[in-house]
Amino acid sequence: MEEKYVELLKTKCDEENYKKLMELNNPVLHNFIAKYVELCNPLSVFVRTDSLEDTRYIRDKAKELEEETQLLIDGHTVHFDGYFDQARDKENTKFLVTKDLSLGPDINSIDRQVGLVEIQDLLKSIMDGKEMFILFLCLGPINSDFSIYAVQITDSCYVAHSEDILFRPAYQVFKRKGPDIEFFKYVHPAGELEGNVSKNIDKRRVYIDFAENIVYSVNTQYAGNTVGLKKLSLRLAIRKADKEGWLAEHMFVMGVYGPDERKTHFTGAFPSFCGKTSTCMVRGENILGDDIAYLRKRRGKVFAVNVERGIFGIIKDVNLENDPLIWEILTTPGEVIFSNILVKDGVPY
Repeated sequence: MEEKYVELLKTKCDEENYKKLMELNNPVLHNFIAKYVELCNPLSVFVRTDSLEDTRYIRDKAKELEEETQLLIDGHTVHFDGYFDQARDKENTKFLVTKDLSLGPDINSIDRQVGLVEIQDLLKSIMDGKEMFILFLCLGPINSDFSIYAVQITDSCYVAHSEDILFRPAYQVFKRKGPDIEFFKYVHPAGELEGNVSKNIDKRRVYIDFAENIVYSVNTQYAGNTVGLKKLSLRLAIRKADKEGWLAEHMFVMGVYGPDERKTHFTGAFPSFCGKTSTCMVRGENILGDDIAYLRKRRGKVFAVNVERGIFGIIKDVNLENDPLIWEILTTPGEVIFSNILVKDGVPY
């Protein structure tokens, strides 16, 4: 790690969190984290390991800061985004391109140097007075040839909590692999808050930088723009897969049982809000993944893994008759975050 960053991290981290970082023997990782600690200038830094204690800290912090509110059912909370921050920002989602990287006229892009200058300017002291959360996660099963590791930096405990539900923790993998680990990177500040929601929506930006495998997401809270390992990672993974000869796809993966318990696996590529999750949760079948799959060819066959361990979906029109398994999850104790939904007397509708 660069010497100038050592004192910075000691200042921003308490003794325990500084120790968590230093146990990861990876100068590239340390420099990446320290660079954005310096630029975003948070009040403090929390490093999330794989421990249940760290998980609870983030969950409790989300309610303490009122990013989430407890509902009547145990483990259920609700989060609200700003009125104008409840969709993916397609206009301001851009790829950073160079003369050597052309993505064609149909892809929203910006010159890399111009985009980086803009993002760096937006990030200056944007976390002033806030706590920065650093998460180490895995896209896919831990220690699988299919999987990609990732580091999420955010000042939103709602985003950190969402990542915890959806993806496998991987701090121990980073610790074990040290400098040998390759990883995607995500930097997300929600920006100035007003009424506990992102205020400067006119400065909302989601910029994807293939050169360093970083996605910047600024001045937004909506999960589609901020939960790095969800759709943001798919953009990075598609590029990586193309270069390495495999596929990263918007597909569900499921196993279907036939006579004599014989099982066939298949995938389906469909757009959002079409029933991928409901299809995967057909009673009696085997749910493997409901949204994104990594596929590789091995020994003449195609194998696929589910990138996620949780479910992130649209619950409009979900009902007991047509979606009994989803309905059960939404109406019984367990870890569920609702967002942007009518709530009355602690019950979501």
